[in-house]
Amino acid sequence: MNKLKNYSDQDLIDLLKQQDIAAFEEIYNRYWYKLYATAYKRIQSREAAEEFVQDIFTSLWINRDLVHIKSLSAYLFTAVKYKVINHLHHEGIRKQYVDLQLRTQSEIDNSTEELVLVNDLHVSVEKEISKLPPKCQQVFKLSRQENLTMKQIASQLGISEKTVEHQLGKALRVLKMNIKQLVVLVLSSMGLF
Repeated sequence: MNKLKNYSDQDLIDLLKQQDIAAFEEIYNRYWYKLYATAYKRIQSREAAEEFVQDIFTSLWINRDLVHIKSLSAYLFTAVKYKVINHLHHEGIRKQYVDLQLRTQSEIDNSTEELVLVNDLHVSVEKEISKLPPKCQQVFKLSRQENLTMKQIASQLGISEKTVEHQLGKALRVLKMNIKQLVVLVLSSMGLF
């Protein structure tokens, strides 16, 4: 094997095609570290760089009869280049997929949390409405849930518009006072306050 150190790359390729294992070992020893350093410089992963170089030499041995190599150095460094490009491409796709999964999961978590908070707020508002005096409760529901005007509410209940205005104001003051803390809590947990 020591005598092969002085052989040219082309001589080593010719011997390789004749299944000369010593020629393969000389090529391996001559280029392994250079190929590894090139791959490592680009991807910063020792394991991946070693795997790339190992794959290249394995492929070279397996396909020794099929490949037509004009320049061994160019052939090997081009193989490293394509391994690196392929790796970076797959890493980019994998990263995009992971980012998308994380973003989607975060959006689902946030929307579920927001939905629960809004539902809790709605339940609390309904509970506070049920605590209002009956006439006040009736005026509030007609105004806010059925969207009737003060004139329509007064007509429907047979009371004056001034009474409707007073009952609605009273309902809003009571609700505002009793629900204020819950609204602050919901808005702050949603990042809106």
